[in-house]
Amino acid sequence: MTIPVIVLLALLAVKYAAVVRLDILNMRSVREHAGAVPQAFASFMDSDTYKKAAAYTIDKTRFGIFENTCNSIFLALLLSLWIIPTLFDVGIDAFGASVWGQAITLILMSVVLSIPDIPFELYSQFVIEQEYGFNKSTLRLWIADKIKSLLVGLVLGAPILTLILWFSEAFKSTWWLWGFFAVAAFQVVMIVVYPRFVMPLFNKLEDLPDGELKTALLGVADRGGFHTSAIQVMDGSKRSSHSNAFFTGFGRFRRIVLFDTLVEQLTVPEIEAVLAHEIGHYKRGHILKMMAMNFAMTFATFFVMGWLSESEWFYLGFGFCEATGFGPVLLMFSMFAGLFTFWLTPLLNAFSRANEYEADAFSAKLCGAENLKSALRKLHKKNLGNLTPHPAYSAFYYSHPTLFERESALDKIG
Repeated sequence: MTIPVIVLLALLAVKYAAVVRLDILNMRSVREHAGAVPQAFASFMDSDTYKKAAAYTIDKTRFGIFENTCNSIFLALLLSLWIIPTLFDVGIDAFGASVWGQAITLILMSVVLSIPDIPFELYSQFVIEQEYGFNKSTLRLWIADKIKSLLVGLVLGAPILTLILWFSEAFKSTWWLWGFFAVAAFQVVMIVVYPRFVMPLFNKLEDLPDGELKTALLGVADRGGFHTSAIQVMDGSKRSSHSNAFFTGFGRFRRIVLFDTLVEQLTVPEIEAVLAHEIGHYKRGHILKMMAMNFAMTFATFFVMGWLSESEWFYLGFGFCEATGFGPVLLMFSMFAGLFTFWLTPLLNAFSRANEYEADAFSAKLCGAENLKSALRKLHKKNLGNLTPHPAYSAFYYSHPTLFERESALDKIG
């Protein structure tokens, strides 16, 4: 066993231990508070729903630990038995080492290596989510979604993958820079393409009909300085009873999208407050900041992959016979980069939570703090959100502040 493999196995073990420890702390916190509804939430949360939310969190966490254990064992086997280089060599022998041959090999390997995830996805969707009343999908719809996702991935991903492979052949030491520019441009284009052409493949989007709600939301958008071309309702209830709202696109392509479940669950003033929160993200520059951060991380990713592609120790250390270009680097990076980026999670989420506070403040000033608080309470109740997470768990994983933290911040605004 080579030193690079030993290092990755050690990192895998450390990450696994950290994830399980955080999960255990979170379950312990939920159990400690499960006896009675905490006073801070007693005004809107009944005892039965609170206990159901606690059970939902514990069931998801237990299953998450099991899934994490299986995935970690799977990755350890891939590493220690050199399965990845073996499969790659088989693909190259079958399809050749050309740009097209490598592209076909990488695509097929990504499909094959994702198969072990399927049982976990099925159990999560059709057992846990079904038990707690969230799943509205059918097995037929789930399979159709998988097939469509695969086809969309091939149509959109195969050309960009082939282009990057060509860059690695044509530009040698600077290919990673060209690859970064290509992916960055692709990400910008997808901001417009995805909501217009990809989302309708999975969900039905209809313009919000004229009436009180549309008039109110257009008024909020106007007061918030957010001019939109359309407000649409998406049939999220076809798959789940969870709810959401978001806006997509740039410039004249901007549109507001509401889940039909959100429209059903909240009052008009509450939906106004939710929309104002989303507008707050735009007006406070959070979208551009996130894009800049994403570009920076993409640049760093390609820089590291460029360095690895010129490192002989990398190929020999992970069982690849020789420097066979970008393919092995992409394979190993896509599967094991998470062992390193995992430790950035609390920093990224701290940045995200700061943005959420700013968006909440924007909504409170535009629509009133009480309307936003009421909406957040209903959404937590309907979605069986965890009201008592362990502080370490929420600090590490939560992209949004806890409900208690958000309400406390809103109370200071008045």
